[in-house]
Amino acid sequence: MHVAVLGAGTMGHGIAQVTAMADHEVVIRDVNPEFVEEGIESIEENLEGGIERDKVSREAADAALARIEGTTHLAEAVADADLVIEAVPEDLELKRDTLEDVEELVDDDAIIATNTSSLSVTEIASAADHDGRVIGLHFFNPVHIMDLVEIVVAEQTDDGTVATAHEFVEDIDKTAVEVTDTPGFASSRLGVALGVEAMRMVEEGVADPRDIDAAMELGYNHPMGPIELGDVVGLDVRLDILEYLREELGERFRPPQVLKRKVRAGKLGKKTGEGFYVWEDGEIVGVSGDVDGGDGDE
Repeated sequence: MHVAVLGAGTMGHGIAQVTAMADHEVVIRDVNPEFVEEGIESIEENLEGGIERDKVSREAADAALARIEGTTHLAEAVADADLVIEAVPEDLELKRDTLEDVEELVDDDAIIATNTSSLSVTEIASAADHDGRVIGLHFFNPVHIMDLVEIVVAEQTDDGTVATAHEFVEDIDKTAVEVTDTPGFASSRLGVALGVEAMRMVEEGVADPRDIDAAMELGYNHPMGPIELGDVVGLDVRLDILEYLREELGERFRPPQVLKRKVRAGKLGKKTGEGFYVWEDGEIVGVSGDVDGGDGDE
């Protein structure tokens, strides 16, 4: 299968990596050549890490890299694609515009998937003339490690597209859960609900972020606590999802003030070096100095 991945960021390059590891030909596309280069470099780093941990052989890593091409040209990326997966930023209009542009360039039987984590796949799909071929494939970060892919079925998605999505997810050695297109789907809705309550606990002085995370890791066997996960995902991403869910589902998803303040200050988590934690070289080295309470919700 020929797969085009649109977006070379954290999710895009991860999707490209696991797809190439499953013997598919992959083209990864972004608007800036530097972004494309950085995405492929990140894949190389992930594979080197896998080799060092004896998870991936040198031969398999080299073969996967040989199956990946990079480009800034959309037409070139999707020309021969059987499946296009967009992993552009979480902006509804951007995703709809991307889908419209892709549909003009691909064959009639090509499937178009969105990697949105919370936006309405039905609304995204409505931008397409042949909307039955549009589906959600929600991957999880880091893609090369996380087993789950959420298959989100829009109102327009036809049965053949759903079946092909399941086959693809199985082929790349992931586990699929199928959900109907509703705000936040299953995973984001549950995960964000836990994350926002953890932030409120920090804001109210209930416990230190480290203790809240430890409670969930040790008491509930979560691989990562909700505060740390928010930092890893990006606090700006968390805020955008909460604001969307608040609009769609009500006040229980109201963003806490501590989250709003951090985003306004540019403290977005791991990617900026500080969120609820302080990060250096991808590792937590301390707790941020401004998480000791707030003004409550607006």
